[in-house]
Amino acid sequence: MRDDLKVGLQYLTPKHALTRLMGKLASLKGGWLTTAVIKWFIKQYHVDMSEAKVSDPSYYRTFNDFFVRELKPALRPIEGDHDTLVFPADACVSQAGAIDQGRLIQAKGHSFSLTELIGGDDTLAAKFDQGEFATLYLSPRDYHRVHMPCDGVLREMIYIPGDLFSVNPLTAENVPNLFARNERVVCVFDTEFGPMAQILVGATIVGSIETTWAGTVTPPTGGSIRRWQYPSEGDQAIHFAQGDEMGRFKLGSTVINLFPIGAVHFDDCVCPGETTRLGQAYAHRQR
Repeated sequence: MRDDLKVGLQYLTPKHALTRLMGKLASLKGGWLTTAVIKWFIKQYHVDMSEAKVSDPSYYRTFNDFFVRELKPALRPIEGDHDTLVFPADACVSQAGAIDQGRLIQAKGHSFSLTELIGGDDTLAAKFDQGEFATLYLSPRDYHRVHMPCDGVLREMIYIPGDLFSVNPLTAENVPNLFARNERVVCVFDTEFGPMAQILVGATIVGSIETTWAGTVTPPTGGSIRRWQYPSEGDQAIHFAQGDEMGRFKLGSTVINLFPIGAVHFDDCVCPGETTRLGQAYAHRQR
């Protein structure tokens, strides 16, 4: 086995107690120590603090506050219109393409089940089979708030318990069924393109996954799938405009978009390894 692969694989074991402990430490107000850790992280991962609304590391009371830092206003203009989807996050394209016979490509030689990814719901899976998917990996240096690719109305949220494997490119290449094994939150929206799923996948040391309408979804975690249904009409309906923030990761992770058959076609920028920026156009309505 290659030395670099050995180094990567030693971090794969999903130890919930340890990762949750580190997540809690990231929420502590440690004063000068927190600032020192943030400065180390900025240097280690080459974080561009010139893009942050507040660039001073000492401003952030906790590491989590720093990790979900806001960007400067108007730094990521939304390039879309009603026929366009925009990237929901600063990230890197892991994989993208067709959902073929209920399976998504994870990496060369690996695919995983659509039905397993969304929690075993065959009816929901059928809405996306033969459609399109895009998997976007957020590295430690990235902005970790997640936004809407298009206008939408929230229909359902599903919490699916699971492991907390790392989701970096090395693990994607070597851990079978990775994204259908890790803890995740599936958010389903009604849009002008038809149903759209935006899936927030947890990873090693993820302190929490949050949404703007429900707050912290995890932790606490549970051993069973939980579902929330939302009205699509009336005063209680939850509407989003393209580019609105819908969730965030406190450490981690990956976003997966699912679209129905015949709804969209991806632009040339959507290929493995390409850097994405929030608000950049990445798909258009299929005509």
